[in-house]
Amino acid sequence: MNTVPLIRLRGITRVYGTGSAEVQALRGIDLDIDAGEFVAIMGPSGSGKSTVMNILGCLDTPTAGAYLFRGAAVHRLDRDQRALLRRAHLGFVFQGFNLLPRTTAQENVELPLLYRGEAAAARHQAAREALAAVGLAGREGHTPAELSGGQQQRVAIARALVTHPTVLLADEPTGNLDTQRGREIMDLLSGLNRDRGITVLMVTHEPDMAAYARRTVRFVDGLIESDQVQEPTPAAAAETR
Repeated sequence: MNTVPLIRLRGITRVYGTGSAEVQALRGIDLDIDAGEFVAIMGPSGSGKSTVMNILGCLDTPTAGAYLFRGAAVHRLDRDQRALLRRAHLGFVFQGFNLLPRTTAQENVELPLLYRGEAAAARHQAAREALAAVGLAGREGHTPAELSGGQQQRVAIARALVTHPTVLLADEPTGNLDTQRGREIMDLLSGLNRDRGITVLMVTHEPDMAAYARRTVRFVDGLIESDQVQEPTPAAAAETR
């Protein structure tokens, strides 16, 4: 039986600046995440939660410590190798959607495949399938201005899904949405985790949204304050039945 976690952090530190301007964003983090988990990462501003997500997403590198992904030493990879790992295994969803404004939903979703150099026919088919998976079949030709906030976030999730990622990293995915649209997005993320086995790591300030996860890791002052397994929120639990 394979007992190696999907993600393992050991002694991770991140220091910005030097001398009197030095800031210790992370102070020695140990964290294991198994394949198929749904983990909410919480904490006040400046606690280190966004820094650890940037390191997990290969958007930043630790000052010291080890980051292992499927046993491979990510902390030893160069920039190009980290970019390859991102493209092969990681999908990203942001609070601000980050969609190109004058580009259709389908074209936005195709972008990661365009960067990979995939043929047009394959891109079109994959983008349509990804949009259908998030409930936007028939909206392929709409631009962001023609979509609601919740629909724009669904396009962003489809863009993350189109590469079939191992891990979905969601940074405040409901932060720009009202409560109802936020719950719809959380139901969608829960379903992707449950039905496709995608590992979901989500930064959030909102306890109601963190309650959809099965585990919550709380950061304070660059350290992990608590790491708790929990039953998902009743709305999410109803989805699993």
